[in-house]
Amino acid sequence: MPPSPMSSTTAAGQSAGPVPFKDIVVVDAAAAAAAGGARQLPAEEYRDIIATLPRKQSTPFTTVHEYDGAWILDDWLPGTMAFRRRFEARAAGDVVLASLPKCGTTWLKALAFATAARGRYDVPSSCDDGDRRHPLLRLNPHECVPFVEVVYNAGEEAKLDAAPSPRIISTHAPYSLLPASITQSSTCKIIYISRQPKDMLISFWHFINKRIKPNIIPFSDIWNSIYNDAYPENPIWDHILGYWNMSKMEPDRVLFLKYEDVLRDPIKNVEKIAEFIGQPFSDAEKEAGIIESIVKLCSLENLKASAMNSTSNYQRLMKEVPSESFFRKGVVGDWANYVTPDMAERMDKFLAEKFRGSGFSFTDCL
Repeated sequence: MPPSPMSSTTAAGQSAGPVPFKDIVVVDAAAAAAAGGARQLPAEEYRDIIATLPRKQSTPFTTVHEYDGAWILDDWLPGTMAFRRRFEARAAGDVVLASLPKCGTTWLKALAFATAARGRYDVPSSCDDGDRRHPLLRLNPHECVPFVEVVYNAGEEAKLDAAPSPRIISTHAPYSLLPASITQSSTCKIIYISRQPKDMLISFWHFINKRIKPNIIPFSDIWNSIYNDAYPENPIWDHILGYWNMSKMEPDRVLFLKYEDVLRDPIKNVEKIAEFIGQPFSDAEKEAGIIESIVKLCSLENLKASAMNSTSNYQRLMKEVPSESFFRKGVVGDWANYVTPDMAERMDKFLAEKFRGSGFSFTDCL
C-alpha cells in the first residue's frame, strides 16, 4: 500500500512532518521580498473593497464588517480576504484547523501539531525533566500552527510557501469563505472544533478584556453578540453548520469535533485525529504510551506552565495579546457562574431554533 499523503516519513524513511511556523526560515529572503514587493499588504490591497462593506460596532472597542454573509473583525478581515483569494492548497494535502473564536482552538493546535509532528520531534514522556527540544515546551501553540489570516496580514506568505508538508494551518473563517483550492481538494483535511456557546462567550469575554486593558467591555455586550450578529464570524449557526454538514457529506475530508467530547476522552480523540490525517498510531506507539504522552504534553496545565506561554506575548494576533490569555480554565459549564437560569434558557431556545432539523446539538456537560 502506498504511503498516505500525510505520512510522517518520507519514501526514504527520513523523518518528516510539520515544523513550527515561527521556526521557518525563508532561504532566499531577498528573492521572496522582491517577489512580494509587487503586492501590497491585504489591508492596503483591499481597502477600497472593505470600505463598501456593511460595518457595525460589535463592542465599544471592536468593529465587524459583513463579508459574504459573515461578520468578520476588522483586524482579521484583510487577512481573511487574502486567504480566500490567494491560498493554494498543495496536492500532497494540507491540514486545516477551523473553529469559532474561543472554542478550544489553542488546545486543538497543540494536539494536532504534536500528533502530526511526532515523526520529526520525539514526544517527551515527561514535561518536567528540563528537556525543551519539543516545540510545545518552548512555543505557544499559535506559534507552531499559524492563523492564516495573521500570516497574510503580516505579509508572511513566503514562510507559508516554505513550510514542509504536511502544512498545518488554522482559521476562524466559515466553510463558505475557505479557498476553492481547499474545498475542492481531495487531499486537504479539515478538522473543526465546536463548543457550547455559553462557555464560548464567557471565554471570549475574559479574552477580549485582557486584550483591551485597562478598558473593560460589559459582559452584556458579549452575551448579546449572538443575538445581534456581533460575535466574530457570526452567525455562529451558519459557521457551525457549514462544517457540520460537510462532515456528514464528506467524512473523509472534514472531521467535526466537540470540545466537550475531546475533554471527556482526549486519548480517543487524539487517535481519531491521527487516523483522520493519515498518521495512525502503530501498536508499538500505543504500547509505548505515545498517545498518553501527547495528551500530557498538550494538557492545559502544561501549556500554562510553559515559560514561553507565561512570559511572552503572541504579537500580530489581534494586535498584541498576552500569551497567557489563551489559557484560562478550559472547563465545561463555567457559564453557570456568570449568567442567570433565565438568560441560559433564552440562549438555549434561541439556538435550538437555529439548529432545528440539522441533526446537530451542543454538549452541555461531561
